Amino acid sequence: KTIDNDLMETDITFGFDSARTTATEAIDKLHTTAQSHHRVMLVEVMGRNAGWLALESGIAGGGDIILLPEFPYHIDDVVAAIRKRHRFGKKFSIVVVSEGTYPEGGHQVYRKIVEEDTSAPARLGGVSNVVADQIEEKLGIETRVTILGHLQRGGTPTPFDRLLATQFAIRAVELVDERKFNHMVALQGNKMVPVPIEKVMGKQRNVPKDHYLLKVALSVGTSLGVPMEKVVNEQVGT
Repeated sequence: KTIDNDLMETDITFGFDSARTTATEAIDKLHTTAQSHHRVMLVEVMGRNAGWLALESGIAGGGDIILLPEFPYHIDDVVAAIRKRHRFGKKFSIVVVSEGTYPEGGHQVYRKIVEEDTSAPARLGGVSNVVADQIEEKLGIETRVTILGHLQRGGTPTPFDRLLATQFAIRAVELVDERKFNHMVALQGNKMVPVPIEKVMGKQRNVPKDHYLLKVALSVGTSLGVPMEKVVNEQVGT
């Protein structure tokens, strides 16, 4: 399981929907204070190198700008999106930031590097503070940062995740009974299918540059912090 939804060969991982719900609810609640105090609110969500959580919770929660690792951001495009909202009388903005995002030509921000042997020695976190400082410097608008952190990993799982995990478990037991070992259960379409472990290990499922949800985000007026033509060109494969 992983809330990052970055496992290859499966349409979704269990845990993702619960984290997506937590992040969406947080974004919903931040709208009130952002609007009443005319602030730019940045919400940093998990995901490491994959932007699924930021993209889907950002769209669902009505984020105005969504920054993804798959599209290194241009701070001038972020600032332009906020200015555009101001011109239309919208004196606040919600920026949803994936922890693994970074500026064009830059690098990811690490909260801590752990020296002992661990599966994740480089711990991401804090990029939203960098973006917030840049926004304040360029616009003079008060900004606030909320880093959701491990709230996304705990709590009560959604009914969708409970049903999904149960189906995974039942299919896994069936595979054992069939003596089909070294396979992972994956959801593909509406079917639970076995996938050889070697097709999954050491790989990561990122948001494809032509994914339909990117088009959805642009269609509802959400900025991805990059020139729009860059995203559009990726959509049409040019």
